[in-house]
Amino acid sequence: MQFHCLIYFDPKVVFADTPEARALLAEVGPNTEKLQASGHLVMQQPLNLPSEAVTVSVRNGRKSITDGPFAETKEMLGGIVLIEAKDLAEATEIAATLPHATLGYVEVRPAIDFSKPRPSL
Repeated sequence: MQFHCLIYFDPKVVFADTPEARALLAEVGPNTEKLQASGHLVMQQPLNLPSEAVTVSVRNGRKSITDGPFAETKEMLGGIVLIEAKDLAEATEIAATLPHATLGYVEVRPAIDFSKPRPSL
């Protein structure tokens, strides 16, 4: 079963020149190698800063583009890691090994399998 690990953090904390931030960033590569070796890593993709983003919406057939993220928050969505795990318990154990969990947050969501009925609300 696949799970998305959405990595949220405050860039002023993670990209600061502090021992904690340097340790976190130094651990990203080795952690990636460990997840690849264990067969849990499907893919990962870091995201650029929100200031580099635009938000697109279409209402009544008209496209609107605004600079930056839709919501103003201190934390940003900094990346996505797609993992393979047997269940949510294993997925949360894997998510806890992601370096960004030490200074930010990792939201874990099961991936939707569109070959099955869609989620009920």
